[in-house]
Amino acid sequence: MNSNTSFLSQTPYTDPGPLGEGGILDVRALPRDPWELAGLVRGVLIHIAEAAARDYAIPLERLHEDPQSRYVSVILRLLRERSPAPLTEERPYAERVLGTCRDFAVLHCALLRATGTPARVRCGFATYFLNGYHDDHWVTEYRLPDGTWRLTDAQLADGRYDVSFSPADVPRDRFLVGADAWRACREGRADPTSFGVSSIEGVSGLWFVAADTVRDLAALNGVEALPWDGWGIAAVEGDEDPAFTAADRELLDRVAAATAADDLPLLRRLYAHPRLRVPAEILSFTTFTGVRRVTLPIAD
Repeated sequence: MNSNTSFLSQTPYTDPGPLGEGGILDVRALPRDPWELAGLVRGVLIHIAEAAARDYAIPLERLHEDPQSRYVSVILRLLRERSPAPLTEERPYAERVLGTCRDFAVLHCALLRATGTPARVRCGFATYFLNGYHDDHWVTEYRLPDGTWRLTDAQLADGRYDVSFSPADVPRDRFLVGADAWRACREGRADPTSFGVSSIEGVSGLWFVAADTVRDLAALNGVEALPWDGWGIAAVEGDEDPAFTAADRELLDRVAAATAADDLPLLRRLYAHPRLRVPAEILSFTTFTGVRRVTLPIAD
């Protein structure tokens, strides 16, 4: 678990690194308002799925490499290499970092933590991109002064997505964290085949809900993985995969119950299970460059 259970401490993934002081991330110049910070994130990143609609021709090397930037320190380094402009200035697309929803969430989380707001990255499913479908998605969750948590989607901060709610306060029925999706499917309240990646045929089902449940658990424990990282239960390849066992399903039922209760000590104990915990070496099933073996720093 993030060693500071208030979620103010950076993890190896959200830590801005040496650029955090006197570099592109000048905390003193950043706003403290969570939604203003989301706007800054929106102004320096572009999603790989947005480029065509926004008339941006992606350089091939960026398409292959930018989305592999699993650490905020790498994202900040790339931004500084492309322009000396501070984070508070919106950039043309050619000077942004190309990424996924996870990158919007992890950078927003890093800025929130850096400016004194407890925050965590959540992995799950959004219903607001394709009607009737639960699309694989990542958002940020931050703690309000009264101790409650609020979901917010920095990817939607430029107002160019047509949604019926404020993306500064995403309703819980419009974004389901992985464990809530798992419970809905296991209890028969939702069809598992409606959960997955709508743009890729065959990438849906209970196995995918299981994988996002594990990725969300890892994020709560200080490992904000890439969307295509696989280990343990998160590496199964279909509902009929022999590696996806009845014991796995029962274990995820326990994770889902603990997540619903926000029982952080229990989630930490469950995360110690070898089918859930991120090992030192994982497989990353990258879209453009094939399968990679990756060695990770593991949060305490």
